[in-house]
Amino acid sequence: MIFHDWQDRTRLLTGDEGIERLNKASVLIVGLGGVGAVAAEYICRAGIGNMTVVDHDTVHRTNRNRQLPALISTERMSKADVVASRLMDINPSLKLTVIKKYLKDESIIETLLPGFDYVVDAIDTLSPKVYLLHACIENNLKVVSSLGSGAKFDPAQVKIADIAESYKCPLAYYLRKRLHKLGIRNGIKVVFSPEEPSGSVIVKTEAEQNKKSTRGTISYMPAIFGCCCASVVIRELLGIPL
Repeated sequence: MIFHDWQDRTRLLTGDEGIERLNKASVLIVGLGGVGAVAAEYICRAGIGNMTVVDHDTVHRTNRNRQLPALISTERMSKADVVASRLMDINPSLKLTVIKKYLKDESIIETLLPGFDYVVDAIDTLSPKVYLLHACIENNLKVVSSLGSGAKFDPAQVKIADIAESYKCPLAYYLRKRLHKLGIRNGIKVVFSPEEPSGSVIVKTEAEQNKKSTRGTISYMPAIFGCCCASVVIRELLGIPL
């Protein structure tokens, strides 16, 4: 394997074998908003050699307070295209597949068919989130799921755990409830925060597709969730206990 000098500091930490493991790995990231785009970028910067990124949405001006792809210059552009451009600018050797569609039902199964070493679920809509996680379990794919980063301020309360150990997170509650009906009670790593929501933070919205309400979100919290998701993927691929 040819080692690139931009990876020298990673190599110091992981050794040649670690760099090789990451380069051979294949990771799927579904959802490229505040959490998913950050997860994708830091998974790429770690030297993952094969990535598939999925998002159907375009950049909206309201994304600018928290989402990596969101700039004045990128408004109305495809999030998948913006993120893909960044990833290839980081690692031109990356084998990247870009899927620009809203995943649900059978399209999720089709997307998973190539097989992946790890899947990152950064979907923020409940039904496709449940379907993706169920499909990962059914296909014996390792997956980490980001739960609710909205209405939170305190990064010190963010946790990584099995879904069975998640608590005081509304999205986790509804997700567990739906998964229990499908016979799934554990085996999914999640990133969540039990922090109590601050103030009146939920409003009805028609501004974003597939969302009935919006939670107030501070700039850094989705990024922290994304970094935590990336850390799960990278550590597990390197064989580092969580």
